[in-house]
Amino acid sequence: MKIVIITNHSYMLYQFRRELIHRLQEDNEVVLLMPFVGHENDFDGCKTIHTDIDRRGINPLTDLKLMRTYKRLLKQEKPDLVMTYSIKPNIYGGLICQSLHIPYFANVQGLGTAFESKYLSVVVTMLYKRALQKVQKVFFENKENAQEFINRNIVSINKIKVLNGAGVNLQHYAYHDYPHDDVIHYIFVGRIMKEKGIDEIIYTAKKMKELYQDKVVFDLVGFFEDEYKETIEHLQKENIINFYGFQQDVRPYIIRSHCLMLPSYHEGMANTILEASAMGRPVIVSNIPGCKEGMIDNESGYLVEVKNKEDLFDKVNQFYQLPLDKKIQMGIKARELMEDVFDKEKVVEETYKELIPWS
Repeated sequence: MKIVIITNHSYMLYQFRRELIHRLQEDNEVVLLMPFVGHENDFDGCKTIHTDIDRRGINPLTDLKLMRTYKRLLKQEKPDLVMTYSIKPNIYGGLICQSLHIPYFANVQGLGTAFESKYLSVVVTMLYKRALQKVQKVFFENKENAQEFINRNIVSINKIKVLNGAGVNLQHYAYHDYPHDDVIHYIFVGRIMKEKGIDEIIYTAKKMKELYQDKVVFDLVGFFEDEYKETIEHLQKENIINFYGFQQDVRPYIIRSHCLMLPSYHEGMANTILEASAMGRPVIVSNIPGCKEGMIDNESGYLVEVKNKEDLFDKVNQFYQLPLDKKIQMGIKARELMEDVFDKEKVVEETYKELIPWS
């Protein structure tokens, strides 16, 4: 069987879905349609085709060109089934699959900003309804996102499958002994942007530095949106944060950390929570779908109210004051949760079984 996977980011596909792709390759031919932004040459045995996509733009002409590209390539490849990831591939890939009578599966990795805007949510809901009319199955990463699609009458409950995110590779993100340093390192991994809770992190870092000076460190790993460039550079000069930019491998930074922070506004399933937890690090994260499922409040970390900078500061300070043995126990609990629920091998097999009727 030939399977075509359509996504909007080759790097993200490699980081979080390569184990699933390897599983699919055992019995099938796999073709990847995606923009080349890293790791596109690392999918051994897969045919990869570059497809330009404006991930955030809403230009109708650009999106029409994308649909034409999908139609041309799917006619060329003649797949037996298609899997799509992220909003534009889900919608435009779904529409083309319908028109060509190709079975297809969609993956909703989070609702994102499109569902927060009153106008955009109406448009996106309409497009999704049309695009998922003939879908075989829609995979979600948390129950609340799935329920939102049901409430909006986008897709029926019998076509929904909720997975435990993409899972986490427990060998790659192996458990590491907890650091015994006197200086406590908090780490954030992700895009430096408002929706990830960066304003709340900056507020917390400033207050914690006032209280504990050099006994506390805030490490930021990722790339920033342009609006934060000057702010991050200034904070680094003032020794409020350490900014390390984008890193291919975040494990060395997690190993030396004591706790991960992610006060995000919305997530599908936050992979950084799973990765840090698998390595035995407690987490302080927003009490929202896509974050709360990846931890146990007061056992593997703390939940904070979304967009509440004072609550984030309180929980970060509370964690700082915990004795070392309590911090270590939180990290052990975090690892146990990953082994029990979020093991990548389990998620891959669960996904594969949904595709078996078509194999």
